[in-house]
Amino acid sequence: MHELQEEHKVLNQIITTETDFLKCGITGWCLEVVWTGMLNFFHFDKKMTSNTSILMFPIYGMAAFIKPISHLLSKRNVLFRGSIYTVLIFTIEFITGNALKKKEMCPWDYSKSRYNIKGLIRLDYAPAWFAVGLLYEKILN
Repeated sequence: MHELQEEHKVLNQIITTETDFLKCGITGWCLEVVWTGMLNFFHFDKKMTSNTSILMFPIYGMAAFIKPISHLLSKRNVLFRGSIYTVLIFTIEFITGNALKKKEMCPWDYSKSRYNIKGLIRLDYAPAWFAVGLLYEKILN
């Protein structure tokens, strides 16, 4: 009986993790569509054309790992938590971007932006990633 309960617990954790991955992937895609559409609007594109890549879904889905981290940080203030999420998001963006860039598959290139690091991350996006990290925290908990 105890063994069956343990298997059930593991199965629930897997389903929860998969659901969280899907939530984060879809949320990330939607946020990217809104973000790129708004940026294009401010660059005088009245159509507010948006763009993303299928490759972004698993990258955004990895934000599901914020859930266990948010439990560890739950007693910390919002500034601390948001800052940690920002660093984690920058780290994932850099690692995945670097791996994709080596295969000439990276869907973003920030090399023309003023505050970029190797064209893979933009430091001026820190406030946006801060907010997105806290949004993911809210969605996942």
